[in-house]
Amino acid sequence: MKTSSIDTSRSGSLLEQALAPFRRFASIEASGGIVLIACTLLALVWANSRFAPSYFALWETPVTVGLGGMALTKSLLHMINDGLMAIFFFMVGLEIKREILVGELNSPGQAVLPVAAAVGGMAVPAIIYALVNAGHPSIAGWGVPMATDIAFALGILSLLGDRVPVGLKVFLAAVAIVDDIGAVLVIALFYSGDFSFVALAVGGGMFAAMLASNAMGARHPAFYLLLGVVMWLAFLKSGVHATVAGVLAAMAIPARTRIAPEVFAARARRLLGCFEASGGNGQPLLANKNQMAALEEIEDACHKANAPLPRIEHGLHPWVAYGIMPLFALANAGVSLDGQGGAGLGEPVSLGIFLGLFVGKQLGVFLACWGMFRLGVAVLPPGMRLRHYYGAACLAGIGFTMSIFIAGLAFGDQSAFDAKAKVAILATSGLAAILGYLVLRASGDGQAACLEAGPALRDDADCPGNRTPCA
Repeated sequence: MKTSSIDTSRSGSLLEQALAPFRRFASIEASGGIVLIACTLLALVWANSRFAPSYFALWETPVTVGLGGMALTKSLLHMINDGLMAIFFFMVGLEIKREILVGELNSPGQAVLPVAAAVGGMAVPAIIYALVNAGHPSIAGWGVPMATDIAFALGILSLLGDRVPVGLKVFLAAVAIVDDIGAVLVIALFYSGDFSFVALAVGGGMFAAMLASNAMGARHPAFYLLLGVVMWLAFLKSGVHATVAGVLAAMAIPARTRIAPEVFAARARRLLGCFEASGGNGQPLLANKNQMAALEEIEDACHKANAPLPRIEHGLHPWVAYGIMPLFALANAGVSLDGQGGAGLGEPVSLGIFLGLFVGKQLGVFLACWGMFRLGVAVLPPGMRLRHYYGAACLAGIGFTMSIFIAGLAFGDQSAFDAKAKVAILATSGLAAILGYLVLRASGDGQAACLEAGPALRDDADCPGNRTPCA
């Protein structure tokens, strides 16, 4: 019995360690989603107030980056959408690579369900939009309702607390990441301009240099930053949207550690022993050379044991969640509800987005999941029910960030179609969020999350009552 207890404890500890990074990730996304909503509301209020001229004039302000003949001048809006959003897509690329290497997309068995759900959630909305807009100039926006905004979706899940299983959050995040892969491909293949093969060759050369550097063991982020900036500039001039450079750059970031875990553990134990043996003489830490030397060696060992990919992702994520995404919302969500954006909500572009995001996402995601379970390709995890997947399908209709971004590419910033599209995206995303919240709120009392977590997690905040054991 004692051995069994120890084994259970160890397995629970391993599960807790495996879920810890995702819990931190979801926490940042959720709080970042609140900031995103606040900036969206601010943009709408500002654009429909007596200060509206200052709102639209601000984003047309020319911004110059560089010196002399190497300077690049664009409007503030384009600097955000082409420049800062490349950092956002770099972050997306890091998440994609991590999921493929060690996450839900690591094996066919794990990936089949979120991949099928994401493909269904992209194909059905695009088909619905195309059918509604067939024969109209707005047909170019078929890619708008394909996207899912992970920040908003996880933000809604965070409001539900332990009413939803942790596995549902993992599933929805994996669906959104596959969705992002599809969005990047759509942007690169269908929403790019005239190609400059010379610029493409330069960008491709920089990407090849980054891959070669990774293979040769280069690990300093500054080196990849330099090559990545050159690649971004090349893509900016190539006709392929510059944000694609962000995803490609992320694929070249090293994900391997320099020392094996067992080597790190042995070195850390030896250095901690040296640290303890050098103490006890009453000296302050700064004056103890032996302890300071041990600390520096421990820091160096930690650095070598941690791959650049998770380190960069961890450091960059708050800047994206609390800075770049809210700024993108502030610059792009402000449309005049009394002008072109507020009129004609029954027109094909608005109707196509509504039906695509609100109806198409639900049908595509949920029917794909139901089909996988029905065919026996995937199995319902413990504590999960079909209604949980329907709630996730509803939340997948929150298109916000990516949908607005693709609408700008499809219709052109500040065009009549773009304004209508933004209003439809915001309204539909809000409805999808409310419906998903209500469905999941009625789906359980939190016991599913507790049962799924396992014995080692049953006495933490995931369980109802905080310390109440599960039956």
